Amino acid sequence: MAAADTPSASTLRRRDLCSRGIRLARKMRSDVADLLDIYVERQGLDASVSVAAVEGVPAAAAEHWGEQTGTQRLLDNLAAYRAFRALLAQMLEEQREQLGDADAALGRALAAVLLQVSAFAYHLEELLELESRRPPGDDGDGPPAPPRLSLFEQKLRGLGVLRELAQWAVRSVRDLRQLARPGPGPSSAPGMAEGQ
Repeated sequence: MAAADTPSASTLRRRDLCSRGIRLARKMRSDVADLLDIYVERQGLDASVSVAAVEGVPAAAAEHWGEQTGTQRLLDNLAAYRAFRALLAQMLEEQREQLGDADAALGRALAAVLLQVSAFAYHLEELLELESRRPPGDDGDGPPAPPRLSLFEQKLRGLGVLRELAQWAVRSVRDLRQLARPGPGPSSAPGMAEGQ
């Protein structure tokens, strides 16, 4: 095999990290779906209730997704998961304040997803470093705390956070697949158009 046909070590490393990231995102998506079921049941919510956009939660939909570079995709993902890390930590604290140890299953499920989100954010930082991009600083670990909400508003916000996190897990799989594709360089070349 000619040397020119052999993928470089960094290309192989990027593919490996993307493959592992895809597996992590799929597992997270599955666990968030399970958590959503538990959350809706334990909070006494209707699963079909519509929730307005939640302040501080990045939307997974991107208008010009197909035009983003690999680095832009990674930076968007990293910012989103850092925000989710802060939001989930706040949800976990609120859940403990409201229910204490009365609902250990919900607390464990929230804590498990929070751990996955933290691990995924770290994984994205590794990918950015591989792309010769230093990950941006983690300013304050997410969005500022929202104003104090009523118990019902907290429940709705939590539902919105979990739904959007599930959408981000799907987007992350697509972003990592795009990044893993061979090409002239994912950090500088726009990705091929792909539907949401």
